[in-house]
Parts: sequence; structure tokens; C-alpha cells
Amino acid sequence: MSYPKLFEPGKIGNLEIRNRIVMPAMGCSLAEVTGEPGPRMIRYYTDRAKGGAGLIITEITRIDDETGVGTPNQLSVTNTHVIGQLSRLVESVHTYGTKLFVQLHHPGNQTPSRLIGGKQPVSASDVTCKVIGEQPRALTTEEVEAMVRKFVTGAVIAQKAGVDGVEIHAAHGYLVSQFLSPYTNKRTDKYGGSFEARLRFITEIIMGIKAYCGPKFPISVRMNGDDFLPGGITLEDSVKIAVYLEKLGVACINVSCGMYDSGSTIIEPSYFAEGWKKHLSTAIKKAVSIPVIAVDNIKHPSVAEALLEEGASDFVGIARGFLADANWGVKAKKGEDLYIRKCLGCMECFRILNDGLPLGCTLNPILGREFEYGEDKLVRNGNGTPVAVIGGGPAGMQAALVLAKRGFKTTLFEAGDKLGGTVNLAAMPPNKGMLTEFVETQKAEIEKAGVEVRLNAKADLETLKACGVKAVFLATGGKAVRPNLPGIEKAVTAEDVLAGKAEAKGDLVIVGGGVTGLETAELLGKDHKVTVVEMLDKVGGNLYPSVVMHLAQEIMKQGGAIAKSTALVSVEDNGVKVKDTKTEEEKFIPADTVILAMGVRSERPLISELCEEFGDNVVLVGDADRPGQIYDALHSAYNRAFVFEA
Repeated sequence: MSYPKLFEPGKIGNLEIRNRIVMPAMGCSLAEVTGEPGPRMIRYYTDRAKGGAGLIITEITRIDDETGVGTPNQLSVTNTHVIGQLSRLVESVHTYGTKLFVQLHHPGNQTPSRLIGGKQPVSASDVTCKVIGEQPRALTTEEVEAMVRKFVTGAVIAQKAGVDGVEIHAAHGYLVSQFLSPYTNKRTDKYGGSFEARLRFITEIIMGIKAYCGPKFPISVRMNGDDFLPGGITLEDSVKIAVYLEKLGVACINVSCGMYDSGSTIIEPSYFAEGWKKHLSTAIKKAVSIPVIAVDNIKHPSVAEALLEEGASDFVGIARGFLADANWGVKAKKGEDLYIRKCLGCMECFRILNDGLPLGCTLNPILGREFEYGEDKLVRNGNGTPVAVIGGGPAGMQAALVLAKRGFKTTLFEAGDKLGGTVNLAAMPPNKGMLTEFVETQKAEIEKAGVEVRLNAKADLETLKACGVKAVFLATGGKAVRPNLPGIEKAVTAEDVLAGKAEAKGDLVIVGGGVTGLETAELLGKDHKVTVVEMLDKVGGNLYPSVVMHLAQEIMKQGGAIAKSTALVSVEDNGVKVKDTKTEEEKFIPADTVILAMGVRSERPLISELCEEFGDNVVLVGDADRPGQIYDALHSAYNRAFVFEA
């Protein structure tokens, strides 16, 4: 397919942008401890410039070291010492014709005290962010005036480094947003009260930047189209704000929405449709004449093109799309949509960041590690050496892809009649269709790389010898856990139910409240009364909180129940006996079918014979190595294939 609107040049102020693709700001925590962009961050952004972004806006960039820390290893413009390295980032991104804005940011009450040396968070008023849960103090009038100067100083430092413009982060409930929104601004001084007074903070920041950086230096404002909170900014308010900002002389408006307290609207999980919030940017675009950038949960280039055609925005923000695939733009331009690894909306990237780690992605094992593990770092020394990969799930296909790119003659053996493994089952619950697309992308990748695929093929030792293979990657997955408990043979597994090998009849008890248990409960809850039993005091495992909340709410809406801190004791003919893990009290839950979703154990067929024949050239990847999620499977496969020496 071709996308003429997407690849049409555009302008922001006097700045020419080569296409309509913007990579908006996303925290990556890849900066050095000094706040400078080091080689890892420079490589991360450069890959996205090379991958087709017309404009890149950096991650939230700190303007205040005292109370303004948003993440560990955060980019900073608080001191002139960053200019040298920041200029190297600019130069590297410019090499590919991409423009770079620095996003100026202060988290306000949406940062925990542990990130700011135990100090009390600050805000427009003493309104507590329910997610952070720490009482902030309101900045004094003098402190607000000083904060204005810090934003301006950050812009000056960025300009000295050669960046093409700056963006003021006035969305998502961060400090500037806290002044704009009546939900958080309860002030009675000159920075609160009326509409104009609530905009005084951002007005002074904008006018200060213009005074010091010149009227032609582009300023973007990222703002909420809707706070999605009672008493917060509405779409009507946001249109009025955008019109006001245009009169101040900003170069463009970047429309987003939501704040921490409004939950999943700020960063959408998989159950949000592409383009669900286009009405926000559409309304703002109609009210202003300056360009509008909008993030609309875009995964497919065709959706981006359609949004541009219908006038929802002038530029499209491709955020997590560039995390899942650094070459999103280049592949879209070539019409290679099938080869784009499209964001699942699984929220793993944000879960990882919230744990204080550098950015990571379920589908992209290179993300955040481009400097060490980028494809240019692959040692292409396979020299046609035959290797076998046993198992055609995500780990097997990822290992086969890397091995083939390194020059190994790679044969993939899959016992079933199609590739994808248990991901094909994981794609069955509601809102999981992107997993099916991912399997199709992997299939296309390995075909393009020259991997020989054998379906309905059990790779026994005799077959492997006949192929002359010198090494075996075992990606045979795992087998559902069946604990040694009375009556356990009466239960079926979630995998067998989803695969159609077992029937779910009548009322159901699903044992295990991890991702498989919850998603199976959501799927089956449409036609059955479901009770989920989980021995821990929380469900969802490591899933992102908004995803867990959604799944739990859907189960409850369907009339289901979730019993936490509840362990399985035995499976009976007409239900299960369970016990409270805290009180030890036992009770009976009636059920017609008991479904086990208690995880998997590694399955390693022929491991003894393979090790005897191939020695150290037997490599375990995915669940066969250590059970985990798709993230773990792809990362282990990429890592092992990356370093493998035959």
C-alpha cells in the first residue's frame, strides 16, 4: 500500500518536516546519570530517525533537579554541561533528515518522594495524586516564578545544543497541566482562579522562551484534549486553551489526554481501539490554524493515513509503534506493513519503566539495547553451517530469524500444522487480535530471511543427523502445571480448552489468576458463570495495573467472581475444595468444570539424546529454558542466537 498523506512534507513554524510522522515523547530512562544523552540514548533515537520519523520529541526532560525528577536516568537540561552530548544527539538524528525537539517537563505531584531525595512533591495546589498517594505542597508564588525561569533556562540550553525546537509538557497531569486544570489548581494568587490566571504559568514560560530564544524558535505545547476527570479540563476547555496558545505564538499543538488519576486513558492498553480519541484533535484542529499533532493509539499505517485524510490532525504521533519496531516509518513507506512488528498494547514497556529499569518491549528484544544488541552488531559468521530450531512458537521463530541473519543454514521444525505455538491460543480472548498479526509478521520475517520451515515434523535424532545439523535450538515450550492434589485428574487445562481439546461445561472454576487465567475467564465468562481462584493476594502477576483492572472488571460485569488468597486443596466431582491462605479456613466452590491455569513447566523432549549427540551446541530458549511471558521468550531467543558460536 502507499500512503501519500503520511509521507507528504509538512511545516511547524518555519521548520520543514520531511513527512507527517512524529515520534512523541516517551520516557526511556537511557540517559547517563549526569542527565546527558550517552551512546545508548543517542543510538535509540538515531535508530528511530533512520526508521522514518520526521520529527522526534525527546523523553520527558528535566528542568529542575530539586523536585522535578520524573524517572531514573532521565534526560536533563538543568545545566550547561549537557550541551556537548545533547549536540551529538542532534547531529546524529539530523543525519537522517529528522528534526528533534526537547520536551521540557516537571512531574509536579506525579512523582514519588523517593525520586527527589525524600523531599515532598510540589504542585499547583495541595491536591494529592491518587496513584502516587503522597501529599504535595503548593508552590509559593515566588517558587512558581522561579520555576518559570527553569523552564526558560532549559529551552535556552536545548537551543544552544542545536535542537530544532522545544515542547512544553502541559498534559497528563504533570506540573504545567496541574496549573491549567481546575481539578488540581485551587490557588488564590495570580496563578489560580480564573481561566486567564490558570494559564498565567504557561504564558510566562512561553513568553520567556520567546524572549531568550527568539520568536522563530518553534515551541510546541503538549496538552490534554480532555482530563477525563470530573472537575478537570473538558474538550470545550481545551479548544479555548488551544486558541489562546495560538495567540501567544506557539508553533504547534500536540494533543493527548488523561492524567494518572484518570487511569488507562493516558496510556491505552489493548482494549482501546485505534483512533478512539480522534474527536479531541479534530475539534482543536478546527479551532486553530497552526499545525496539530495527535497521538491516536495508532498501530497500522493505514489508520495513520486515514486520520490525516479526514483531518483529525496535521501530524500523527506514532509512539509505542516506534518502540515495537524502530523501522515503522521506513516499512510503511515501502508498503511493507506485514513486516512491521505492531504494538500489542500489553503495557509491558510501562511496567518495566515503573520498576526503574530502562525501556523494554514484549515484541522488540533490541529496544533499549540498540547500542549493544542492534542488528549491525550481529556477527555474520554462520558460513552456511546447518542448525536446527525445534519448535515454531515465538521463541523458535525469533531464534531462527537471528541465526539465519547471521548466515547459518537454519531449519525450523514444528510438530503441529502451523506456526505460532501457544500464541495462537493467547490470541483468542477479547482484544488480543494483535497477537495473530504478530505471528503473521514473524512468519513473513523468517521466510524473507531464508529459514526452511517443516510443519507436522517431529525432529528426532535420526532426522537431525540426516540434515547434518551441528547445533540444535530447543524451543519446545512448556507443559501445563498439574499439581499433585486429590482429584486433579478431573480438571482440564486452559490450553486444552482454548485448543478445543477439552470442553468447558456449566459453571466453571479457573484455578490460577495470572494472565492466562484472567483472559480465559474473560473469554468464557460470556457463556458461563466463572470463579477465578488465586492463591496469592493479588491477581494478574506482573501485568500492568490498568490491564489487570480491566480484566477483573470484565469478569465481574459478566457475573463472575475472583477469590484471592485462596489455594486449591482438591478437585471433587461437582466442584473444588479450597482454603484461605491466611486463615486456613476451607470451603467448597461448586463447579461443573475445573480449568487449570497454573502456569507451565519446561518441556524438553529428547534433551538427553540431543546433549549426548551435540554437547554444548544444544541451546534452550523460551519456556523450554525458563517459563515466562512472550517478552521473556523473545528476549532469551534473541540473546542466545546473538551470542551463539557453533
